[in-house]
Amino acid sequence: MYDYWKGLHIIFIVTWFAGMFYIVRLFIYNREAQDKAEPERSILQRQFAIMIKRLWLGITWPSAILTLMLGPVVLFHPDRQWYQSIGKGTHWLDIKLAFVLGLYAYFFSLHRIYKQQRAGVFTWSAQKLRVWNEVATIFLVAIVLVVTTKGTFSWLWGLLGLFGFIVVLMSAVRIYKGIRKG
Repeated sequence: MYDYWKGLHIIFIVTWFAGMFYIVRLFIYNREAQDKAEPERSILQRQFAIMIKRLWLGITWPSAILTLMLGPVVLFHPDRQWYQSIGKGTHWLDIKLAFVLGLYAYFFSLHRIYKQQRAGVFTWSAQKLRVWNEVATIFLVAIVLVVTTKGTFSWLWGLLGLFGFIVVLMSAVRIYKGIRKG
């Protein structure tokens, strides 16, 4: 039964991430619609409002909740032997959970942006949203690598690799910005 719970947990993690990746793209398009002339602006923003609401409340929030509910089910399932790593100098689970807490903080920041845009308040520029969109990617990479390396995790290589990944990702955002302005 453990494998079924774990499979469901992974499925909802995937749909949650998909929602977070796409919602910020919609935030960007909605923000950019602000710069359009009427009636194009109203038409676009009306459509984006529908898309954003359906994605956020119909997919992303339920996936976040189900991920949160299934996490402890998988963690404390009798067939799981996570306790075997306790006392062996590995703290991968603690590291993973710290990243997961950071991911939920990021998720709640997206909810704040969602509420602002629903109210017609656009405090984030399209460029800042593009950068903010990459934060989910950083969490995804960090969590997956911590989970897959478990006891062989090296703080030094892990942090250097994550820092290098962030530099490459932010460089790609800058290059894309240059191409767009091209």
